[in-house]
Amino acid sequence: MAESEAAGRDPEAVSRFVEAFAAQLVEAGMQRMAARVFAALLASDAGAMSSAELGEQLQVSPAAVSGAVRYLSQVHMVSREREPGSRRERYRVHSDQWYEALTNRDAVLKRWQQTLSVGLEGLGTETPGGQRIAETLAFFEYLEGELTRLMERWREQRERR
Repeated sequence: MAESEAAGRDPEAVSRFVEAFAAQLVEAGMQRMAARVFAALLASDAGAMSSAELGEQLQVSPAAVSGAVRYLSQVHMVSREREPGSRRERYRVHSDQWYEALTNRDAVLKRWQQTLSVGLEGLGTETPGGQRIAETLAFFEYLEGELTRLMERWREQRERR
């Protein structure tokens, strides 16, 4: 029995959810196929699927799944794992995927801050460009601090759940 038929799951409803959530992720800037693969993994009972299972559910080629998984791995939203006793890989969505993705963004923010600081040194704070860079740097520094506090509060909330 396929997962979509197990435990009273409605395959049509699952498909509608996957496509609707993927569309919202695309609107937020995620690649289309990566969004579809992520939504399919998120909705799966096991939280993990093979390339063939993803391709069958999403009606796409193995190459499309592979490219999407590569992207999702890079942004720490899925991981690859070997099926025991097999050479096939399964792709797993993490229960803490949002934490991982935001933590990855924190590293990006730090790199941006470093680059902005160097730019600010070159332009100076008195030039119009330097003022824009200084404000952008201040925003990213603020965002980094808020993100750190937000993630601390989330960990506390998650433990209470």
